[in-house]
Amino acid sequence: MAISAKPFTKFIGIKTVCCLMLLLSVFSCQQKKENNADLLVKNARVYTIDNRFAIAEAFAVRDGKILEVGKTADLEKKYTVKEVVDAHGKAVFPGFIDAHTHFYEYGMGLQTVNLKDLPSWNVAVDSVKSYAKNNTEGWIIGNGWDQNRWKTKQFPNKLKLDSLFPERPVVLTRVDGHAAIANQAALNIAGIKPNQKVAGGAIETVKGKLTGILLDNAVNLVTHKIPEPTEEQTQNALLQAQRNCFAVGLTTVDDCGLDYPLVNTIRQLQNRGDLKMRMFVMLSDNQKNLDLLFRNGAVKTPRLNVSSVKVYADGALGSRGACLLKPYSDQPKWNGFLRSPQKHFQEIAALLAKKGFQMCTHAIGDSANRVMLKIYASVLKGKNDRRWRIEHSQIIDPADFKYFGENNIVPSVQPTHATSDMNWAVQRLGKIRLKTAYAYQQLLQQNGWLPLGTDFPVENISPFYTFYAAVERKDLKGLPEGGFQKENALTREQAIKGMTIWAAKANFQENEKGSLEPGKFADFVILDQDLMRVKGSELPKVKVLQTYINGENVYKKP
Repeated sequence: MAISAKPFTKFIGIKTVCCLMLLLSVFSCQQKKENNADLLVKNARVYTIDNRFAIAEAFAVRDGKILEVGKTADLEKKYTVKEVVDAHGKAVFPGFIDAHTHFYEYGMGLQTVNLKDLPSWNVAVDSVKSYAKNNTEGWIIGNGWDQNRWKTKQFPNKLKLDSLFPERPVVLTRVDGHAAIANQAALNIAGIKPNQKVAGGAIETVKGKLTGILLDNAVNLVTHKIPEPTEEQTQNALLQAQRNCFAVGLTTVDDCGLDYPLVNTIRQLQNRGDLKMRMFVMLSDNQKNLDLLFRNGAVKTPRLNVSSVKVYADGALGSRGACLLKPYSDQPKWNGFLRSPQKHFQEIAALLAKKGFQMCTHAIGDSANRVMLKIYASVLKGKNDRRWRIEHSQIIDPADFKYFGENNIVPSVQPTHATSDMNWAVQRLGKIRLKTAYAYQQLLQQNGWLPLGTDFPVENISPFYTFYAAVERKDLKGLPEGGFQKENALTREQAIKGMTIWAAKANFQENEKGSLEPGKFADFVILDQDLMRVKGSELPKVKVLQTYINGENVYKKP
C-alpha cells in the first residue's frame, strides 16, 4: 500500500519554517543587543592615544568599556544608545593618570594648616595662629613651607612656635615632605635631645640648642607620636582628594607609600561605590607591610592595584637631604645622605625580585641614583619586563644614564619639579651637574617611554601644569623666556603619552587604560581647549569640562 508524501512534506516544511523563524528571532535579538550602547560621545576631536596616535570623532561605550571608536555618523547609525554626549568639537583625551602622587597625604593636608607659597616664616606663623584659634585641641599640623621662597633662604627656628604654643605640640612639614620644624613641646614628646644622631636623617643643633629642624628619618621621630586619624578623618581625606582630582581630569593616581591597613579602607570605600578613583598603591618599605603583602599576595581589582613597594634612597634637594657624589655647591663638606644602608636596599631588591613584586625607589641625588641603578642592575641582569621604577630620577651622572636602558629600568619623573627648582637648583649643584638634572628627554630615550606625574601635594595637582612644564620648561610666569634647559623638553605627543598610556604602562595596566580603544575602560575627559593645538602660554589655563570613569560622569564643570 503506497503512502502519500504530501502530509510529511507539509510537516517538514512547517517545522523548517518555524526553526528558521526562531533562528532569525534569536539572531535579531543578538544583533539588537550587540548594537545597544550605554553612551555615545560624538562630534568630538578624540585623541585615542593608540599606536598610530589616531584622531577620531566619536566612540560608543557599553558596560563601562569602549565599544567602538570611529566617525559620528557611522556610530549614530549603528548603535541605539541610552545617553548621548555632544562634545561640540571639543578635545577628548583618555583620563589622565598621575604616575606619582601622595593622594591620601594630600587629602589629609586639606584638613591641616596650608603653608604653601607663603612669602616668609612670619606669614607662616600667622597662618598657624589663625588655624589654632579655630582648632583649639590636639596637635597642630601643617605642611607646605619652603624656605627657598623666602628672602632669607634659611631654615626657620622654632622660637616663635615655642612662645605661642609652650604646651601644645606643633609640627610643620616642608613642601617636599623631607624636612619639618617642630616646637619644643613636640620635641619633648618625641624625646629628642640636642646633638642626637639618627640614621638616614639629621636633627639640627646650633650652639648646643635644638632649632626644631628635622631632616628625613628624624621627622618620623615626631610624626610617629601624632595620634592616628579617626576612620572618619581618613575617609574624608580620600573623598576630598578624589573630588579635587576629578575636577582636573585625573582618573587614576599612583599613591606612593601607604601602609597596608589603609588599603583595606580604600577597598571598603571602592566597594561601597563612594571612592571611584582608580588607585595604584605602592606600599611603604617596612616589615609589617612586606609581611602582609607576601602573605596576602597582590591586590588587583578594576579600581585598585597593590603590587609594588616604595623605597626611599635619599631625601630632597631643597632640604639638602639628596645624596650627592660630590659636596653641595652651597654647603661644602656636605653630600647629603642615604636613608638606609646600601645593604638594606640590596636585600629588599633581591627579596622583591624573588617574590615577583615591583620595586619603586625614590632617588634624587646622583649618588643615590647610582647606588640604586647598580643594585637594580645586579638583580635585573639586563633586559627584562619587571618595570622596576626610579621615582624622580632627578640628578643623574652622565655615566649612569645607560643603566636605565640596559636593564629596562623605568624613570618616573615630575616635570613641575624642574620649573619649581630651576631658580635655586644651580646654587645646590653648580652649572655642570645641573646639565644632567631634570633631563627628561635624555631619560625618555633610554627605553622609548616615560611616565609623568606631579608628586602632589609637593606640587600642584593639575595635569595641565605637568604638560606645560614638560613641553615649555617654564614657570607660570612664563620664565625663563627660552625655557629651562630646553633640550630636555618633551614634545606634546610625548607629554600626553606620559600622562596616559605610558603612565598606565608603568603600572602594568596599558591593556586596560591609558588610551581610548575598544575593550579598555571608558575613562576620559572633555576639555575646553585642545592641549595639542593651543598656544604654549595658554596650557596652564586649560580647564576640564567633564570627567568620566567607566563611562560614568564623575565631574562636570559648574
